[in-house]
Amino acid sequence: MSARFEVSLDTIRRDLDILADQGLLDRTHGGAIPRETLAAADSSIDLRTKKQSAAKQRIGQAAARLILDGETLIVNGGSTTVAFAEGLTERRELKIVTNNLNLLQAMPQQAVRSLYIIGGEVRSGGRISVGSVGFVRAATISADTAVIGVGGLTTAGCSVSDLAEAGMIGEMMAAARRVIIVADSSKFGRYAFAGIARLEAFNVLVTDQRPPEDLMQALEKAHVEVVIAS
Repeated sequence: MSARFEVSLDTIRRDLDILADQGLLDRTHGGAIPRETLAAADSSIDLRTKKQSAAKQRIGQAAARLILDGETLIVNGGSTTVAFAEGLTERRELKIVTNNLNLLQAMPQQAVRSLYIIGGEVRSGGRISVGSVGFVRAATISADTAVIGVGGLTTAGCSVSDLAEAGMIGEMMAAARRVIIVADSSKFGRYAFAGIARLEAFNVLVTDQRPPEDLMQALEKAHVEVVIAS
């Protein structure tokens, strides 16, 4: 890199350190690795909100158009599901169940009849709670639609960086009659640490670009509808 950009080694090291501090890469001996290539990679919610923000807004609005008035929704953590919540301005009488603490401010008040926060350990970096999907005195809960953000999407299925969160998302999906995955194109082909489910477990993918051909074929084989946000 020093030779290519005709700068000193110290300059390259400082630049890599700055990028590492921003959560964009991990330093290694004599080099660096982009964080999105690491199976265990994760970043703060603030950094994820800034990344692909325009695409996430389009995805959120497109996913919101798939929701009907009066539905019961279960929504997980993440920046794309926040964009989905912000897009629900035209909906009414929604019942929301979520572990996403950011939804309290993002959700349009006129759209919500009631909002339930799932209890558990609060992960401040992601502003989510992680625990069992349920409530006191309720053996199970049921939702019309689960809206799920993921860390990675491949022909093998979807995944996130945290093992406990993956189990919780699996419970969310099982509690809903319809599952919508919201994921921008940077998630395509990415393997996060903990698998959630195979492609057959969800019904709709809302994204900003057509998936690569191998993934598109796998989605079609799994009978997943693909919605490209414009």
